[in-house]
Amino acid sequence: MDYRPGNNSHKVFYLTGFSSLGEHRRLLSIPFFLLLLYMTAANAIVTFVIATQKKLHEPMYVLIASLTLLSFFFPIFFLPRMVISFASGRNEITKEECLIQMFLLHYCGCFQSSILLQMAVDRFFAICWPLRYHNIVNLRNSVLFTAALAFRNTLTIVVKVGLFIPLTFCHTNAIHHCLCEHSSVVKLACGNIARNYIAITVAFSLTTGDCVFIAATYIIIFIVIFNSPSGESRQKAIHTCSTHLAVLCVAYVSVLCAFVGYRVSTIPPDVRILLSLAYLLIPSCFNPVIYGIRTKDIKVHVLKLFKLDKEDYGKT
Repeated sequence: MDYRPGNNSHKVFYLTGFSSLGEHRRLLSIPFFLLLLYMTAANAIVTFVIATQKKLHEPMYVLIASLTLLSFFFPIFFLPRMVISFASGRNEITKEECLIQMFLLHYCGCFQSSILLQMAVDRFFAICWPLRYHNIVNLRNSVLFTAALAFRNTLTIVVKVGLFIPLTFCHTNAIHHCLCEHSSVVKLACGNIARNYIAITVAFSLTTGDCVFIAATYIIIFIVIFNSPSGESRQKAIHTCSTHLAVLCVAYVSVLCAFVGYRVSTIPPDVRILLSLAYLLIPSCFNPVIYGIRTKDIKVHVLKLFKLDKEDYGKT
């Protein structure tokens, strides 16, 4: 593997994450392969149940299905290649492959934040303005809101990743990571990379803005809930919101850990990589479990699916 400086820009990179483990690095393919199987199966089951049950074709469940579908594809964009790399010891990746992987990972990350934002907005209108909920959260408004978020995400990530294309890599081509994480790759570039870091800051600010807006929304929601005279409605609303909050905590705590990991120099490099992978993997691991266990309607249909009682399952 050629990590030496050169006069021309490197076209091939080497992913050297966890190289300190030496020959034991190959063993990492086993737990990551099992994680891949679990995440794809768990998220596929929840998505399938929501897609096939007409009772679950409501805005809240559609958003849950969108999140689990995203959690299904997210690990596929990097885990299979990572597992093969660990098992075979072949760590090279072309600049083009790196660019595609980078785009897909950051694009999915933005949409995860957007879906969580939409969930918060959905619960806000359902709890704060229940009589006007169906007038506000209709197909037209939902499509417009989704389109606006999709445009924002696409523009941000296209600019962020697009600024990577003209970069030259005339020094080392060894990326100390297991995947093409934007910051890990950009810092290896020659020349001025100020624009790239501005783009990173903007993208992070959007996610932070989503988080602040979601937090403010849930504060208002809980004020309304605790002022509600109906005990039964209050309990139902608390249960629904606490489920969403559990998913939010998993997502944003993972992001925070990865963010801190990259900015605290005393953290060992391999621990930093592990924190970065946790940000990508933990939401996909926990989302189907949280919604599958805490959402009664989904839980009932998942249990019926596993009983293989086709007649009973088809009637629900």
